[in-house]
Amino acid sequence: MERTKVYFTKDISPKGLQKVYEALGVDITNGGKNKVGVKVSTGEDGAKGYLKPELIGPFVKSVNGTIIECNTAYPGARNTAKDHIKVAEKHGFTSYADVDIMDADGDFKIPVKNGKHLGYDLIGNNFKNYDAIINLAHGKGHTMGGFGANLKNQSIGIASRNGKAYIHSCGKTKSPKLCWVLKHPQIDFIESMAEAATAVADYLRGENKPIIYITVANALSLDCDCDANQGDPVMGDIGIFASLDPVANDQAFIDAIWASKDEGAKDLKERIDTREGRAILPYAEKLGLGSTVYDLIEI
Repeated sequence: MERTKVYFTKDISPKGLQKVYEALGVDITNGGKNKVGVKVSTGEDGAKGYLKPELIGPFVKSVNGTIIECNTAYPGARNTAKDHIKVAEKHGFTSYADVDIMDADGDFKIPVKNGKHLGYDLIGNNFKNYDAIINLAHGKGHTMGGFGANLKNQSIGIASRNGKAYIHSCGKTKSPKLCWVLKHPQIDFIESMAEAATAVADYLRGENKPIIYITVANALSLDCDCDANQGDPVMGDIGIFASLDPVANDQAFIDAIWASKDEGAKDLKERIDTREGRAILPYAEKLGLGSTVYDLIEI
């Protein structure tokens, strides 16, 4: 089995972020020719763990990136483009980059190959406008998925509002109203996220558009940044992971939690395993998205 490289630094700072990006050896800007989309969660109004401007702003500026997002399927302050932009501004994202709510003008279908649950994925129309993508995730827990990092950021995060409903319902409906009342096994939802994330990678590969993966593991709460009542961190910061492989990058993040001697790690482990969160990794590997076997290179 191929071993992929995951670069890691404990230096959670603009300098550390720049270092792990440079370690990947990819000029995502293509000498400044590429229009670069940086997929970051802008955080629900009331959340506090989202990636802060002072940390990621310098890096996003250095690649002349545009923050890209899609509206939420749940009711809240980010389920319309108009309101979503207001929250992005409140959280400081517009202070250093343009913000594009990609499904403001609808969505489009991309195929899901060999999926058990999804026949396709629905992603924001404006995703087509970018030549290269940086999947810049905040590593933390998640109420529904167990944990959130690159795979969630690429599945739920890039899906349109209707696409999010389709993933959450495991392919049963595109309705944001209906998706929350339909019942399904938890493992089906976890696998649906893997299928959607793989579809995005396949689409980018087919369009010859590069993507890189970075996860900042700080402010590790049990809840996602999409939670308006997000709790305080339950364990100490870990560091920043970067790879060309999202499965390996997420696996490295999970392995770091399991290796941690931090007392709070047990709470995060419980959150992840009670939601069958780790099951996304071998299933994504089976779909061909990446490898759970990697070499960790600390820089």
